[in-house]
Amino acid sequence: MKSIEGNFNDPDVNDLLNKHFIELRSVSPAGSTHVLDIAGLKDNTIKFWSLWENNEIIGCGALKFLEKGHGEFKSIRVADNFRKKGTGEKIINHLIKEAKKLDIIKLSVETGAGNFFSPARKLFKKFGFIECQPFAHYKVDPNSCYYTLEL
Repeated sequence: MKSIEGNFNDPDVNDLLNKHFIELRSVSPAGSTHVLDIAGLKDNTIKFWSLWENNEIIGCGALKFLEKGHGEFKSIRVADNFRKKGTGEKIINHLIKEAKKLDIIKLSVETGAGNFFSPARKLFKKFGFIECQPFAHYKVDPNSCYYTLEL
């Protein structure tokens, strides 16, 4: 598996991110959607990676710097052809490895509370993330779940 940082101009990356954006907007109520579009991912507080196997995109993910030592997972997406094959775990492992290189000691993530987001919640819990209160700019929202992990 190889990772490429910030390659937003790649058509496969664009397609994956656009699908991610459209799908999450469709399953989240207005005001409870926290997905970033490509312009949002280009913010200088965010590092983004696409992950590849045999020149085929398998997924992507990003880290947002919140404060010293604290980062947030953003835009974790598994390509459709790679679902239910452990790809989500590969993405999380990659992001954790990169977070440690960047001196992040605490990771947090927001995900949806609905059935659509059940696999994501299960994956975060598998990695030891525990439920927490809203962090950064987030507010209490019945449509959101918040998790944190000390590295």
